[in-house]
Amino acid sequence: MSQPAESVTSEFPRLHHYINGAKVAGSSDRFGDIFNPSEGIKASEVPLASQAEVEAAIAVAADAFPAWAATSVLQRSRIMARYVQLLYKHQHELATLVSTEHGKVIEDAMGSVLRGIEVAEFACGAPHAQKGDFSDNVANGIDIYSMRKPLGVVAGITPFNFPAMIPLWMAGMALITGNTVVLKPSEKDPSCPLRLAELFVEAGGPPGVFNVVNGDKEAVDTLLNDDRVKAISFVGSTPIAKYVYATATANGKRCQAMGGAKNHMLIMPDADLEDVANALMGAAYGSAGERCMAISVGVCVGDDVADRLIDILKPRVEGLRIGASLDTNLEMGPLVTREHRAKVMNYIQMAEDEGSRLVVDGRDFVCDGHEQGYFLGGSLIDNVKPEMQSYQDEIFGPVLQIMRVGSFEEGTALATDHPYGNGTSIFTKNGAAARNFADKVEVGMVGINVPIPVPLAFHSFGGWKASAFGDHNQYGMEGLRFYTKVKTVTSRWVDSGLEAEFMMPVLK
Repeated sequence: MSQPAESVTSEFPRLHHYINGAKVAGSSDRFGDIFNPSEGIKASEVPLASQAEVEAAIAVAADAFPAWAATSVLQRSRIMARYVQLLYKHQHELATLVSTEHGKVIEDAMGSVLRGIEVAEFACGAPHAQKGDFSDNVANGIDIYSMRKPLGVVAGITPFNFPAMIPLWMAGMALITGNTVVLKPSEKDPSCPLRLAELFVEAGGPPGVFNVVNGDKEAVDTLLNDDRVKAISFVGSTPIAKYVYATATANGKRCQAMGGAKNHMLIMPDADLEDVANALMGAAYGSAGERCMAISVGVCVGDDVADRLIDILKPRVEGLRIGASLDTNLEMGPLVTREHRAKVMNYIQMAEDEGSRLVVDGRDFVCDGHEQGYFLGGSLIDNVKPEMQSYQDEIFGPVLQIMRVGSFEEGTALATDHPYGNGTSIFTKNGAAARNFADKVEVGMVGINVPIPVPLAFHSFGGWKASAFGDHNQYGMEGLRFYTKVKTVTSRWVDSGLEAEFMMPVLK
C-alpha cells in the first residue's frame, strides 16, 4: 500500500500520485528524473507506479463510479463550472508549472492552459449536449427514447508537450458525462496534471473521481489490460499510438489514439509572403516546434515564391528571441530534454547529408547565462525532396523544411500522400483554390490562411491516416460521444394486457 506523500524524503523534491482526493507517495522504489530544461539540471523526481499501484487507483475509480454516474448532470455541470473558475484563478500557476518542466515560454504556456480551459467550459453545457432523442406514439401507446450513459472507469495517457491542455481535453469531457478518470501523464512534466486533479476536488468533485498515477510503460500496460478500464484516450507518437490502439481494442476497450504529424503549408503565388512569413515563424518555431500541429513543411508553388520567402524568413529565423522559459517577451524556449535535443540535431544533420541546403543551422546556438540548457536555434532547410527520410519523419523540433513544387496539384498531393494526416493549411487569395484544397486534401484539419487549424472546443480535434487511430476525435461533441454509450428504450403504456407475439415485432 502506498504511503502518504509527506513521509518520503529524498535529495531532490519528490512528486506523488493523486488518488482518492489525496497526495500519495509511490511504493515501487522506482523514480523518474524531472529536469528544468532552461537550466539543464535535475529539479525533482517522480514515482513510477507499479502494476499493483495502478490497479489500486483503478479500484478507487471503480468504487467512485456508481455515485458519480448517479449524480445529476446538472450537479456535475455546477461542479465543472466551479472547476473552470478555479482553473482561471490559477492559470498563471499552472502555466508556470508547464514552463518550468516542459520549457515552453510562459506566454505560450499560458495560451495552452487557456485552450484546455475552453474544453472544460464547453463541458459545462452537458445538460443540453447530453440530451437524448424522443419519439412519441410511434405506434399505439408506444414511445421510443434514447439516453447517453457513461462508460465507467476511463484512462487518459497524455504527452509531455501539452501537460495542461491535453489532460483537460480528456478529463473535461470524461468527467462531465459521469465517468471516473485515471490519468497517466508524461513522466517528464507531471506537476501540472497533478494540480489539475487537486483543483477538481477543491471545486467539489468527489474524491476518487479524478485520479493521477505517474508511471512508464508498466503503468500504461496495466491500464490497457485491466478489464475495469472501459476506454483509453491517448496522445503521443505514432508508434506508441498504434500499440495503445491495438492493445486496447484487442482487450475490448474503446480507444482514441492520436499520433504524430508532418504538417504542410501550401503557399500559392498570389499569397502575401509577409503574412506567410509571420504565420510560419509562429507555426514552425513556437513551442520550439514540439507540437503535433506545428507547420514543419512550407510547400512553395514556384521557385520565385520559395526564393522570396526564404529571403524574408532567413533573418527572422536567425533573430529568434530565445531564452529561459520563465523570461518574458521571448519567442522560443529550450527543448524538453537533452536526449530530444540530440534527436532533433541528428535530423538536421540527416537533412544535410540527404542533399538539402541548410539556410539557417540552429545547432550552434548557445543561450547566454543558460549554457547548460537544452537550447537549439531555429533551423531553415531548403531543397527538401519527398524521398528524404528527414521529410518522411516527424522531427518535432524548431526546424522548417522548404519544398518547391510546380503546381497547386503537386503541392496538394504532397500533403495527401504523406503517411501523416494531422493538419495542413493553404495561404492564398484565390477562394476557388482554397475551397478545392480544403475539399480534396487527405488531412483531418485544414486551415485557410490560418497556419495552425486547431478547432475550438465546440468542434473537435483529430487527424487522419497515421496521425489518429479510432473512430472518435478529441473533445467537442465527438468527445461526448466517445465517453458515452447509447441506450434506447421502447416503452408501451396501454390499458389492456399484451398478447403473445412469436414473430419479429412490427409496430402498428
